[in-house]
Amino acid sequence: MGEKAKLSRVDEDLAELARRHGVATRYQDADRRWVDVDADVVVAVLARLDVDAATPEAVGRALSAPPADEGPLVLRDDVVLDGPGTVELEHGGAVDLPAVLPPGYHRLAGRTVIVAPRTLPPVPAAWGWMLQLYAVRSAGSWGMGDYGDLAEFAARSAAELGAGVVLVNPVQAISPTFPVERSPYSPSSRRFANPLYLRIVDLPEFTRADGDTRDRVLALAPADDSALIDYDAVWRAKLAALELLWPFADRVEPTGDLLGYARFCALAREHGPDWRTWPTAQQDPETATPDHDRVLFHAWLHRACEAQLDAARRAARDAGMAVGIVHDLPVGVHPGGADTWAVRDAFAADVRVGAPPDAFTRLGQDWNLPPWRPDRLAEQDYEPFRAVLRGVLRHADGIRVDHVAGLWRLWWIPPGEPARRGTYVHYDSEAMLAVLALEAYRAGAVVVGEDLGTVEPEVTETLHRDGMLSSAVLWFMRDYDTPGHPLIPPGQWPVGAMASISTHDLPTVAGFLAAEHVRVRADLGLFEGDVQRELEAAGTERADLVALAEREGVDTDDLVTALHGVLARAPSSLLLTSPQDAVGDTRQPNLPGTVDEYPNWRIPLSVPLDRLLADDRVVRVARVLAARPDR
Repeated sequence: MGEKAKLSRVDEDLAELARRHGVATRYQDADRRWVDVDADVVVAVLARLDVDAATPEAVGRALSAPPADEGPLVLRDDVVLDGPGTVELEHGGAVDLPAVLPPGYHRLAGRTVIVAPRTLPPVPAAWGWMLQLYAVRSAGSWGMGDYGDLAEFAARSAAELGAGVVLVNPVQAISPTFPVERSPYSPSSRRFANPLYLRIVDLPEFTRADGDTRDRVLALAPADDSALIDYDAVWRAKLAALELLWPFADRVEPTGDLLGYARFCALAREHGPDWRTWPTAQQDPETATPDHDRVLFHAWLHRACEAQLDAARRAARDAGMAVGIVHDLPVGVHPGGADTWAVRDAFAADVRVGAPPDAFTRLGQDWNLPPWRPDRLAEQDYEPFRAVLRGVLRHADGIRVDHVAGLWRLWWIPPGEPARRGTYVHYDSEAMLAVLALEAYRAGAVVVGEDLGTVEPEVTETLHRDGMLSSAVLWFMRDYDTPGHPLIPPGQWPVGAMASISTHDLPTVAGFLAAEHVRVRADLGLFEGDVQRELEAAGTERADLVALAEREGVDTDDLVTALHGVLARAPSSLLLTSPQDAVGDTRQPNLPGTVDEYPNWRIPLSVPLDRLLADDRVVRVARVLAARPDR
C-alpha cells in the first residue's frame, strides 16, 4: 500500500481481512504520524497466521470463509452472567445462570469462562532494589550472584535498611549448553528456572555427599577476581559439581510440563541449544529419544532451583519485607529453545518480535524472539500464557511484565525482512489481562507493567484500572506537550507506579552525571551526528535535574544522593533504586543496540555483598528513600 492516497477495491478487501485477524495496515509512529504498511508485509504476516492473501482471489476466499470458533468468554467477578445455562466451576460444583461467578477458569456449554478479579489489592508503599543478581559477588557464590545471594541480599536489606521489595532480573531457564546465553531477556523457557544461579553448597545432596566428593566439588569453584563475569566458566564449574552430586540425589520421575522441559535439556546437551538444527527425529517431542538418566538429571536441577527460590522468598518474608521478591518476565523466548520445542503451535514460526523505527533506532529493532499467535492462544484458552505466569509466580511475591504493551500488540517482522518492514499484530488484551490478574490474585502477587517508550495511553490507564502498577523513570518524566519538555515534579508522578531514577537499559546515576553514556557510545561509533552536540544535550539534561532537585528543596552537594531525594518525593507505591546507582558505579548493565561491542550483562558490582549493605553510600541512599513522606 505504501504511500497511496486512496486504497483500491483490492486493497480495501486486504485491509478488511487484516482487520479481522488483528494485523495493522497502518500505525502511528513515535511522533504520532500515521505510517502505511506495505501490502506485501501485510500479506506475509497474514501467511504466518495461515491466512492466504497472496492474490485478490485468495483474499476473497479468506473473507468468505466461516469465522473461527469463539475464544473464551472473559468476565470480571462483579459482573452478572446472564442465562440460561449452567456453569461448571473450575474446582467442582455448578451454578445456574444468571449468576455472579467466582474468579477462576470455568466451563459453559463447552466454552471456557475466564473470571478475573475486578482489581488487585492495593500495593503496600515500599522502597527497595532493582537487583542484577548475576552482578552480585560474595564469598559463597561462584564467580557470579546466585540464589543464595538473593536470599541474603533480600533479608539483610529488610533487616538492616528497611527495604520492602527486591525486583530481580529474569532468572528463567537457559539452554544448558555452551556458550551460555548471557542476556536474561532471551531465555530458552519462561516456565522454568535457571540452574546457572544454583548455590551448589546449599544443595541437600552436597550435605549428603561423602567428604571426598565435597572436597572435589569445592575445588571446582572458579576464581572471583575477573574484571567481567565469565558465564561459561561458572556454568562449566557448576555443571561438573552437579554431576559429582548427582549420585546422591533422589531419582524422581518428572511429569507434565517439567517432563517436556527436562527432555529438551537432555537433548540440548547432546545436539546443541537450538532444536531446529537437531536430527529430524529429535525435533519432534513425539519422536524424540533423550537419555532417561539425563532427563531425570535436568528435572532434579529444576526442582533444586525451585527450592532455592522458595528459600529466598521465605527469607524476604521472614525479614519483614512489605512486598517481597518481584521477578521479571521477559517479553519472549529464544526461537529454538525449550518453550518453542514443547508448545510450538502457539508461536508464529520464523517471525521475530521487535519495534518500528523511531528517533533512537532509525532502522527499527529486531529482538529475535518469536511471538505468540493470538488465534492459537484463544483456541487453547490461553493455557500457554497461564503456564508462563504460573512458572514465575510459583516462587514470586510479584511479577514485572517487560514490554507490557505486548499484551495489546507486538511488532511482527516477517521472515527475510529487516526490522523496519514489519507491522503490529493485535491480541485480545482483555483476555490477556484477565489471565494475568487471575494468576496474580491466586498467587497473592503484585503486578508491575513496564510501559516505557512509545506506548498507547490505554495501556497505562488499564493497568491502573486493574490495580496493576505502571512504570515511572526520572529520565523520562517530562511534559512532552509543553515546549522544552520540562521535567514533571515528582509530586505529580502517578501513585500506581513503580518509580526509579534509571533502568538496566539506561545510564546509571553516576554514569549519567559524568556523561559516561555519551563517551561509551562515541567510542563505539554509535552516533550518526555530532558527538559534541550529544555532550551538550547531556549537560542540559544534567542541569535540568539539578534545577529540579533545588526546586524540591534537596541538598545538591552530593548529586547521586540528591537525585534519590527527588525520587523519594514521588507518591508512587514502589520506589526502587539499584546497587549500581547507590554506590556510584558508572557502567550501565546493558547498552541497547550492542551485542559483543559492549560487555552487556557481564559487569559485576564494584562492591562485594559482604560490604555492600554497610557501605556509607548505600546507607545514605537507603535513609533518603526510607524517609519518604507519607502518601
